Amino acid sequence: MAWLVARMAERGFRASVDEAGNAVGEIGEGPRHVVLLGHIDTVPGAIPVRVEGDELVGRGAVDAKGPLAAFVAAATAPVPGVRVTVVGAVEEESPTSKGARHRATLPAPDWCIIGEPSGWDGVAVAYKGRLVVRASLERAARHGAAPGPTCVEEALAFWASVRAQAETLAPGRSGSDPSAGDFEKSARGFDRSARGFDRVDCRLEGISSESDGLVERADLRIGYRVPPGLATDALLAEVSALATAHRGDARVRIEKVASEEPVRTSRGSALARAFARAISVSGGHASFKVKSGTSDMNVLARAWDCAMVAYGPGDSAYDHTPMERLSLAEYERSIGVLRAVLRRGAEIP
Repeated sequence: MAWLVARMAERGFRASVDEAGNAVGEIGEGPRHVVLLGHIDTVPGAIPVRVEGDELVGRGAVDAKGPLAAFVAAATAPVPGVRVTVVGAVEEESPTSKGARHRATLPAPDWCIIGEPSGWDGVAVAYKGRLVVRASLERAARHGAAPGPTCVEEALAFWASVRAQAETLAPGRSGSDPSAGDFEKSARGFDRSARGFDRVDCRLEGISSESDGLVERADLRIGYRVPPGLATDALLAEVSALATAHRGDARVRIEKVASEEPVRTSRGSALARAFARAISVSGGHASFKVKSGTSDMNVLARAWDCAMVAYGPGDSAYDHTPMERLSLAEYERSIGVLRAVLRRGAEIP
Protein backbone atom coordinates (compact mmCIF):
# COMPACT_ATOMS: atom_id res chain seq x y z
CA MET A 1 0.00 0.00 0.00
CA ALA A 2 2.77 2.40 0.94
CA TRP A 3 4.56 1.53 -2.32
CA LEU A 4 1.54 2.50 -4.42
CA VAL A 5 1.07 5.73 -2.49
CA ALA A 6 4.73 6.60 -3.06
CA ARG A 7 4.52 5.88 -6.80
CA MET A 8 1.39 8.03 -7.17
CA ALA A 9 3.06 10.86 -5.23
CA GLU A 10 6.01 10.71 -7.65
CA ARG A 11 3.55 11.23 -10.50
CA GLY A 12 2.03 14.34 -8.93
CA PHE A 13 -0.94 12.80 -7.14
CA ARG A 14 -1.99 14.00 -3.70
CA ALA A 15 -1.56 10.53 -2.26
CA SER A 16 -2.30 8.97 1.13
CA VAL A 17 -3.79 5.94 2.86
CA ASP A 18 -7.38 6.41 4.03
CA GLU A 19 -9.06 5.13 7.20
CA ALA A 20 -9.87 1.75 5.66
CA GLY A 21 -6.31 1.19 4.43
CA ASN A 22 -7.01 2.06 0.79
CA ALA A 23 -4.30 3.75 -1.26
CA VAL A 24 -5.85 6.99 -2.54
CA GLY A 25 -4.42 9.45 -5.05
CA GLU A 26 -6.08 12.64 -6.27
CA ILE A 27 -4.99 14.70 -9.23
CA GLY A 28 -6.41 17.66 -11.08
CA GLU A 29 -8.94 20.30 -10.08
CA GLY A 30 -12.40 21.23 -11.25
CA PRO A 31 -16.12 20.79 -10.81
CA ARG A 32 -16.20 17.30 -12.38
CA HIS A 33 -15.19 14.35 -10.21
CA VAL A 34 -14.28 10.92 -11.57
CA VAL A 35 -13.39 7.98 -9.32
CA LEU A 36 -11.23 5.17 -10.70
CA LEU A 37 -11.46 2.35 -8.16
CA GLY A 38 -9.53 -0.88 -8.52
CA HIS A 39 -8.56 -3.41 -5.91
CA ILE A 40 -5.05 -4.12 -4.76
CA ASP A 41 -5.53 -7.48 -3.05
CA THR A 42 -5.34 -10.83 -4.85
CA VAL A 43 -6.38 -14.41 -4.23
CA PRO A 44 -3.73 -16.76 -2.76
CA GLY A 45 -1.17 -18.49 -4.92
CA ALA A 46 2.33 -17.27 -5.70
CA ILE A 47 3.06 -17.16 -9.44
CA PRO A 48 6.64 -16.15 -10.32
CA VAL A 49 6.49 -12.70 -11.90
CA ARG A 50 8.03 -12.60 -15.35
CA VAL A 51 7.58 -11.30 -18.88
CA GLU A 52 6.94 -13.95 -21.53
CA GLY A 53 6.92 -12.39 -24.98
CA ASP A 54 4.26 -9.68 -24.86
CA GLU A 55 2.70 -10.91 -21.62
CA LEU A 56 3.24 -10.05 -17.98
CA VAL A 57 2.77 -13.21 -15.90
CA GLY A 58 2.03 -13.16 -12.18
CA ARG A 59 -0.69 -13.25 -9.55
CA GLY A 60 -2.84 -10.16 -9.88
CA ALA A 61 -1.62 -9.21 -13.36
CA VAL A 62 -5.21 -9.44 -14.60
CA ASP A 63 -7.26 -9.38 -11.38
CA ALA A 64 -6.73 -6.61 -10.77
CA LYS A 65 -3.36 -4.88 -10.53
CA GLY A 66 -3.26 -4.49 -14.32
CA PRO A 67 -6.46 -2.39 -14.40
CA LEU A 68 -5.34 -0.43 -11.33
CA ALA A 69 -1.95 0.36 -12.89
CA ALA A 70 -3.75 1.47 -16.06
CA PHE A 71 -5.85 3.84 -13.93
CA VAL A 72 -2.75 5.46 -12.43
CA ALA A 73 -1.04 5.77 -15.81
CA ALA A 74 -4.12 7.25 -17.52
CA ALA A 75 -4.79 9.80 -14.78
CA THR A 76 -1.20 11.02 -14.49
CA ALA A 77 -1.79 13.78 -17.06
CA PRO A 78 -4.47 16.02 -15.46
CA VAL A 79 -7.49 17.01 -17.52
CA PRO A 80 -8.58 20.66 -17.10
CA GLY A 81 -11.80 20.86 -15.13
CA VAL A 82 -11.68 17.26 -13.90
CA ARG A 83 -10.64 15.99 -10.49
CA VAL A 84 -9.69 12.32 -10.59
CA THR A 85 -9.47 10.07 -7.54
CA VAL A 86 -7.67 6.77 -7.99
CA VAL A 87 -8.38 4.21 -5.26
CA GLY A 88 -6.41 1.02 -4.66
CA ALA A 89 -9.07 -0.69 -2.57
CA VAL A 90 -8.47 -3.40 0.01
CA GLU A 91 -10.42 -6.61 0.66
CA GLU A 92 -12.26 -6.96 -2.65
CA GLU A 93 -11.30 -10.63 -2.75
CA SER A 94 -13.09 -11.25 0.55
CA PRO A 95 -16.73 -11.01 1.69
CA THR A 96 -16.06 -7.85 3.70
CA SER A 97 -15.23 -5.55 0.73
CA LYS A 98 -13.87 -3.20 3.38
CA GLY A 99 -12.25 -0.76 0.97
CA ALA A 100 -15.28 -0.21 -1.26
CA ARG A 101 -17.68 -0.05 1.68
CA HIS A 102 -15.64 2.76 3.21
CA ARG A 103 -15.58 4.74 -0.03
CA ALA A 104 -19.34 4.22 -0.34
CA THR A 105 -19.82 6.39 2.77
CA LEU A 106 -18.32 9.37 0.93
CA PRO A 107 -20.19 11.66 -1.52
CA ALA A 108 -20.82 10.16 -4.94
CA PRO A 109 -18.67 11.32 -7.87
CA ASP A 110 -20.03 12.23 -11.29
CA TRP A 111 -18.60 9.06 -12.83
CA CYS A 112 -17.11 5.90 -11.35
CA ILE A 113 -15.04 3.31 -13.19
CA ILE A 114 -14.36 0.00 -11.43
CA GLY A 115 -11.05 -1.65 -12.28
CA GLU A 116 -11.77 -5.19 -13.49
CA PRO A 117 -10.57 -7.09 -16.56
CA SER A 118 -13.00 -6.52 -19.42
CA GLY A 119 -10.59 -6.48 -22.33
CA TRP A 120 -9.39 -3.19 -23.81
CA ASP A 121 -12.48 -3.05 -26.04
CA GLY A 122 -15.00 -4.37 -23.51
CA VAL A 123 -17.05 -2.59 -20.85
CA ALA A 124 -18.83 -4.45 -18.02
CA VAL A 125 -22.27 -3.11 -17.09
CA ALA A 126 -23.68 -5.90 -14.88
CA TYR A 127 -22.53 -8.35 -12.24
CA LYS A 128 -24.37 -11.19 -10.62
CA GLY A 129 -24.90 -11.06 -6.89
CA ARG A 130 -23.74 -13.67 -4.43
CA LEU A 131 -25.32 -15.50 -1.53
CA VAL A 132 -23.47 -18.01 0.64
CA VAL A 133 -25.40 -20.04 3.21
CA ARG A 134 -24.55 -22.76 5.69
CA ALA A 135 -27.08 -25.60 5.96
CA SER A 136 -26.60 -27.45 9.26
CA LEU A 137 -28.26 -30.83 9.78
CA GLU A 138 -28.47 -32.34 13.27
CA ARG A 139 -30.03 -35.55 14.63
CA ALA A 140 -29.60 -38.08 17.43
CA ALA A 141 -26.57 -40.34 16.99
CA ARG A 142 -27.09 -43.86 15.63
CA HIS A 143 -25.09 -47.04 15.50
CA GLY A 144 -23.09 -47.36 12.33
CA ALA A 145 -24.97 -50.52 11.40
CA ALA A 146 -28.43 -48.94 11.84
CA PRO A 147 -30.63 -48.99 8.73
CA GLY A 148 -31.35 -45.83 6.77
CA PRO A 149 -29.16 -43.03 5.42
CA THR A 150 -26.28 -41.57 7.39
CA CYS A 151 -26.44 -37.94 8.42
CA VAL A 152 -24.04 -37.09 5.58
CA GLU A 153 -26.24 -38.94 3.09
CA GLU A 154 -29.26 -37.03 4.37
CA ALA A 155 -27.30 -33.80 3.93
CA LEU A 156 -26.50 -34.75 0.35
CA ALA A 157 -30.19 -35.47 -0.27
CA PHE A 158 -31.01 -32.00 1.06
CA TRP A 159 -28.37 -30.53 -1.24
CA ALA A 160 -30.06 -32.25 -4.20
CA SER A 161 -33.35 -30.56 -3.26
CA VAL A 162 -31.60 -27.18 -2.97
CA ARG A 163 -30.09 -27.55 -6.43
CA ALA A 164 -33.44 -28.61 -7.89
CA GLN A 165 -35.13 -25.62 -6.25
CA ALA A 166 -32.58 -23.21 -7.76
CA GLU A 167 -33.51 -24.46 -11.22
CA THR A 168 -37.12 -23.32 -10.72
CA LEU A 169 -36.29 -19.73 -9.75
CA ALA A 170 -36.19 -16.87 -12.23
CA PRO A 171 -36.28 -13.07 -11.96
CA GLY A 172 -39.76 -11.55 -11.65
CA ARG A 173 -41.09 -10.17 -14.91
CA SER A 174 -43.87 -8.00 -13.51
CA GLY A 175 -42.01 -4.75 -14.12
CA SER A 176 -41.53 -4.13 -10.40
CA ASP A 177 -38.34 -2.84 -8.88
CA PRO A 178 -35.73 -5.59 -9.46
CA SER A 179 -34.29 -4.91 -6.02
CA ALA A 180 -37.55 -6.13 -4.51
CA GLY A 181 -36.51 -9.61 -5.55
CA ASP A 182 -39.87 -11.01 -6.70
CA PHE A 183 -39.69 -14.67 -7.69
CA GLU A 184 -41.51 -16.24 -10.56
CA LYS A 185 -41.78 -20.01 -10.72
CA SER A 186 -41.34 -20.89 -14.36
CA ALA A 187 -44.19 -22.96 -15.74
CA ARG A 188 -41.71 -24.71 -18.00
CA GLY A 189 -39.18 -25.36 -15.26
CA PHE A 190 -35.54 -24.39 -15.76
CA ASP A 191 -34.96 -22.84 -19.17
CA ARG A 192 -31.66 -24.33 -20.26
CA SER A 193 -31.64 -22.20 -23.40
CA ALA A 194 -31.22 -19.08 -21.27
CA ARG A 195 -27.82 -17.41 -21.09
CA GLY A 196 -25.71 -18.32 -18.09
CA PHE A 197 -26.01 -14.80 -16.77
CA ASP A 198 -29.79 -15.13 -16.50
CA ARG A 199 -29.67 -18.28 -14.41
CA VAL A 200 -29.47 -18.80 -10.67
CA ASP A 201 -26.23 -20.74 -10.24
CA CYS A 202 -26.01 -22.97 -7.18
CA ARG A 203 -22.92 -24.89 -6.08
CA LEU A 204 -21.91 -27.05 -3.16
CA GLU A 205 -18.73 -25.36 -1.91
CA GLY A 206 -17.97 -27.62 1.05
CA ILE A 207 -19.24 -30.38 3.32
CA SER A 208 -18.20 -31.57 6.78
CA SER A 209 -19.58 -33.88 9.45
CA GLU A 210 -18.97 -34.85 13.07
CA SER A 211 -20.46 -36.84 15.92
CA ASP A 212 -19.86 -36.65 19.67
CA GLY A 213 -21.59 -39.96 20.30
CA LEU A 214 -24.85 -38.25 21.22
CA VAL A 215 -25.54 -36.00 18.24
CA GLU A 216 -24.60 -36.33 14.57
CA ARG A 217 -24.06 -33.18 12.53
CA ALA A 218 -23.41 -32.38 8.88
CA ASP A 219 -22.73 -28.92 7.47
CA LEU A 220 -23.08 -27.83 3.86
CA ARG A 221 -21.65 -24.59 2.47
CA ILE A 222 -23.82 -23.57 -0.48
CA GLY A 223 -23.00 -20.72 -2.84
CA TYR A 224 -25.43 -18.97 -5.17
CA ARG A 225 -24.75 -16.59 -8.05
CA VAL A 226 -27.81 -14.39 -8.38
CA PRO A 227 -28.84 -12.48 -11.56
CA PRO A 228 -30.32 -8.97 -11.46
CA GLY A 229 -34.01 -9.17 -10.68
CA LEU A 230 -33.57 -11.42 -7.65
CA ALA A 231 -32.69 -10.15 -4.18
CA THR A 232 -30.56 -12.28 -1.90
CA ASP A 233 -33.04 -11.97 1.00
CA ALA A 234 -35.78 -13.45 -1.15
CA LEU A 235 -33.50 -16.31 -2.17
CA LEU A 236 -32.57 -16.86 1.48
CA ALA A 237 -36.27 -17.08 2.33
CA GLU A 238 -36.77 -19.73 -0.35
CA VAL A 239 -33.98 -22.00 0.86
CA SER A 240 -35.07 -21.47 4.49
CA ALA A 241 -38.58 -22.61 3.56
CA LEU A 242 -37.09 -25.69 1.95
CA ALA A 243 -35.25 -26.46 5.19
CA THR A 244 -38.47 -26.09 7.19
CA ALA A 245 -40.23 -28.51 4.84
CA HIS A 246 -37.44 -31.11 5.03
CA ARG A 247 -38.92 -34.53 5.81
CA GLY A 248 -35.79 -36.37 6.89
CA ASP A 249 -34.78 -37.36 10.41
CA ALA A 250 -32.44 -34.40 10.86
CA ARG A 251 -33.42 -30.85 11.69
CA VAL A 252 -32.07 -28.41 9.09
CA ARG A 253 -31.01 -24.88 10.02
CA ILE A 254 -30.01 -22.23 7.44
CA GLU A 255 -27.53 -19.47 8.25
CA LYS A 256 -26.46 -16.66 5.92
CA VAL A 257 -22.67 -16.44 5.65
CA ALA A 258 -22.30 -13.60 3.15
CA SER A 259 -24.19 -11.78 0.42
CA GLU A 260 -23.85 -9.14 -2.28
CA GLU A 261 -26.78 -7.88 -4.32
CA PRO A 262 -26.69 -8.16 -8.14
CA VAL A 263 -26.22 -4.98 -10.12
CA ARG A 264 -26.89 -3.69 -13.61
CA THR A 265 -25.94 -0.21 -14.84
CA SER A 266 -26.99 1.66 -17.97
CA ARG A 267 -25.11 1.14 -21.19
CA GLY A 268 -26.76 4.35 -22.39
CA SER A 269 -25.12 6.60 -19.78
CA ALA A 270 -22.75 9.37 -20.80
CA LEU A 271 -19.91 7.33 -19.29
CA ALA A 272 -20.76 4.19 -21.28
CA ARG A 273 -21.06 6.27 -24.45
CA ALA A 274 -17.67 7.87 -23.74
CA PHE A 275 -16.12 4.40 -23.60
CA ALA A 276 -17.83 3.31 -26.81
CA ARG A 277 -16.51 6.38 -28.60
CA ALA A 278 -12.98 6.05 -27.18
CA ILE A 279 -12.77 2.38 -28.16
CA SER A 280 -14.07 3.16 -31.66
CA VAL A 281 -11.50 5.92 -32.16
CA SER A 282 -8.81 3.44 -31.08
CA GLY A 283 -9.88 1.04 -33.82
CA GLY A 284 -12.14 -1.29 -31.87
CA HIS A 285 -15.83 -1.97 -31.45
CA ALA A 286 -17.07 -1.72 -27.88
CA SER A 287 -18.78 -4.78 -26.43
CA PHE A 288 -20.89 -4.39 -23.31
CA LYS A 289 -20.44 -7.35 -21.00
CA VAL A 290 -22.22 -8.98 -18.08
CA LYS A 291 -20.21 -10.92 -15.50
CA SER A 292 -21.14 -13.93 -13.39
CA GLY A 293 -18.71 -12.97 -10.65
CA THR A 294 -18.94 -10.03 -8.28
CA SER A 295 -16.89 -6.85 -8.00
CA ASP A 296 -16.81 -3.63 -6.03
CA MET A 297 -19.53 -2.40 -8.40
CA ASN A 298 -21.97 -4.56 -6.40
CA VAL A 299 -21.21 -2.38 -3.36
CA LEU A 300 -20.81 1.06 -4.89
CA ALA A 301 -23.67 1.04 -7.40
CA ARG A 302 -26.16 0.64 -4.54
CA ALA A 303 -24.61 3.53 -2.61
CA TRP A 304 -23.76 6.03 -5.35
CA ASP A 305 -26.32 7.43 -7.75
CA CYS A 306 -23.89 8.03 -10.60
CA ALA A 307 -22.91 6.59 -13.96
CA MET A 308 -20.74 3.51 -13.42
CA VAL A 309 -19.06 0.79 -15.48
CA ALA A 310 -16.21 -1.65 -14.96
CA TYR A 311 -13.21 -1.56 -17.27
CA GLY A 312 -9.65 -2.79 -17.49
CA PRO A 313 -7.18 -4.66 -19.67
CA GLY A 314 -6.97 -8.43 -19.52
CA ASP A 315 -8.86 -11.62 -20.19
CA SER A 316 -11.01 -12.54 -17.18
CA ALA A 317 -10.65 -16.23 -18.12
CA TYR A 318 -7.24 -15.98 -16.42
CA ASP A 319 -8.72 -14.69 -13.12
CA HIS A 320 -7.76 -16.81 -10.11
CA THR A 321 -5.89 -19.34 -12.28
CA PRO A 322 -2.27 -20.57 -12.25
CA MET A 323 -1.83 -19.05 -15.74
CA GLU A 324 -2.69 -15.45 -14.83
CA ARG A 325 -1.18 -13.14 -17.46
CA LEU A 326 -1.74 -9.78 -19.11
CA SER A 327 -0.94 -8.65 -22.65
CA LEU A 328 1.27 -5.57 -22.41
CA ALA A 329 0.02 -4.32 -25.78
CA GLU A 330 -3.56 -4.52 -24.50
CA TYR A 331 -2.48 -2.75 -21.32
CA GLU A 332 -1.12 0.15 -23.38
CA ARG A 333 -4.29 0.34 -25.49
CA SER A 334 -6.47 0.47 -22.37
CA ILE A 335 -4.51 3.45 -21.05
CA GLY A 336 -5.26 5.33 -24.28
CA VAL A 337 -8.96 4.51 -23.96
CA LEU A 338 -9.05 5.67 -20.35
CA ARG A 339 -7.31 8.93 -21.19
CA ALA A 340 -9.91 9.64 -23.88
CA VAL A 341 -12.73 8.90 -21.45
CA LEU A 342 -11.27 11.24 -18.85
CA ARG A 343 -11.05 14.00 -21.46
CA ARG A 344 -14.75 13.47 -22.12
CA GLY A 345 -15.27 13.80 -18.37
CA ALA A 346 -14.81 17.53 -18.69
CA GLU A 347 -18.09 17.51 -20.65
CA ILE A 348 -20.12 15.47 -18.15
CA PRO A 349 -23.76 16.51 -18.55
